[in-house]
Amino acid sequence: MNLTISGHHLEVTPALRNYVTNKLDRITRHFDQVVDIKVLLTVEKQKEKERRQRAECKIHVKGGEMFAESSHSDLYAALDELVDKLDRQVGRHKTRIQDHHHLEAPKRLM
Repeated sequence: MNLTISGHHLEVTPALRNYVTNKLDRITRHFDQVVDIKVLLTVEKQKEKERRQRAECKIHVKGGEMFAESSHSDLYAALDELVDKLDRQVGRHKTRIQDHHHLEAPKRLM
């Protein structure tokens, strides 16, 4: 799995990188077919302070791509919300794959 963490108008510190990595471990624990994860952390120069910190993530999994974004006044809270959204998406994707593969053709009765 490739993990890319980048910052826009923000320096990605080792503590922040470690926090993102630990949070994204939850997703890889639930679904092991993750190919690539790209995380973008930004600080926007908006007038409203409560939605200034923003986190985006694009996950490439076997069978598709998922995207989520979150904004908050605290970057760590935005990351928590982002991982919750991604976890729900990965869970839905996993159940779709499992449901699809377990379908059997009806048997004929003669």
